[in-house]
Amino acid sequence: MATALIILSIIIWGASLVMLFRKIMLAPVLSFIALFVLSLAQEDTLPILPVNNVILISWLSITVVATVATMLQPEQVRETKFGMGYMTLGALAGMAAGLLGFTITDDMPMRYSIMAVATIAGTFFGYLLFNNTPRGRERQFSFFNYLMAKGFPVAITMMQIGVALVIAIAIYQI
Repeated sequence: MATALIILSIIIWGASLVMLFRKIMLAPVLSFIALFVLSLAQEDTLPILPVNNVILISWLSITVVATVATMLQPEQVRETKFGMGYMTLGALAGMAAGLLGFTITDDMPMRYSIMAVATIAGTFFGYLLFNNTPRGRERQFSFFNYLMAKGFPVAITMMQIGVALVIAIAIYQI
């Protein structure tokens, strides 16, 4: 059963990455669902990854905030797909760099922080890179609106994937 839950979680995370390019409001929600499904995976009544209630409740709150912040942006901004590849690849690169936090410290909260800050920085730099392309210069949306409507959900989606990876690296030394 644990293997099925892990596979289901990975499939849901894949769907959340696809939703970043289709319906961005669903991406953080699907990512949270994947984290929740992963928290249910047990072997011999012990969790495979100890994703506890504190982690789940805090990420649920962040997911709600990200979804509401995205919904509050103008529809024209929400529906455009400009720069999503830049921000998603930037967030992925930032998360990958942030996962190297295990080489700096053994403190788990510090590893989370390094991963989160690196993911946010990667998303922001991806947006800045897009902003300096010809297509990015001709956009008609404000810097803040576009970053909130697109960058915030991208960062939250990637950070939830990063939480599971930080725990897996800490426990299994992979």
